[in-house]
Amino acid sequence: MDLVPLVLGAMSFTEAIIQPVPPDLLLLPMLVSAQGDSALVIWLWGVVTITSVLGSLVGYYIGKKWGRGLFSRFKAERHLEKIEALTVRYGTIGIFIAAFSPIPYKVFGWAAGMGEMRMKPFIIAGLIGRGLRFGLEALLIGIYGQKAIDGLWWLLDREILIGALLIISVVVAWLGIRWWNNLATRPQPS
Repeated sequence: MDLVPLVLGAMSFTEAIIQPVPPDLLLLPMLVSAQGDSALVIWLWGVVTITSVLGSLVGYYIGKKWGRGLFSRFKAERHLEKIEALTVRYGTIGIFIAAFSPIPYKVFGWAAGMGEMRMKPFIIAGLIGRGLRFGLEALLIGIYGQKAIDGLWWLLDREILIGALLIISVVVAWLGIRWWNNLATRPQPS
């Protein structure tokens, strides 16, 4: 029996709960080795996606059961209020973005549990987001091979820079929208 998919599943499962190493670091070389074997590529994609979402469910329950207590213990209730507001305001789309992007998915799993987000949208957003993230990697490597690997490593090497650029872009867009919405259409009295 080949233990490699089990190791990939264990890594993906625990990453969605607490450990910091993304499963992509194991998935990418496995996909390269599986080039030309589409059944194995699909199997690996399914393993990493499903185990990641299952791990996020554990993170959800950790957040639900102990999250509030930890925040209270460390006198961080004001942060808890922000997390709850984030879950209420951006719930499903926030989970999708975290599942698809390099944002730590586990944090949103914990937050969803603390905010008591409904389970069905949480699972659906996780399946779609994680499925797209890992599916794109599998598809790109299956079609473009080593060129896709080189591009993915380039992105992973610069994920902090890319994250910072995304945050800056969102802030600039938000400021632009805020400016536009507050733009007076009538002349102001002097």
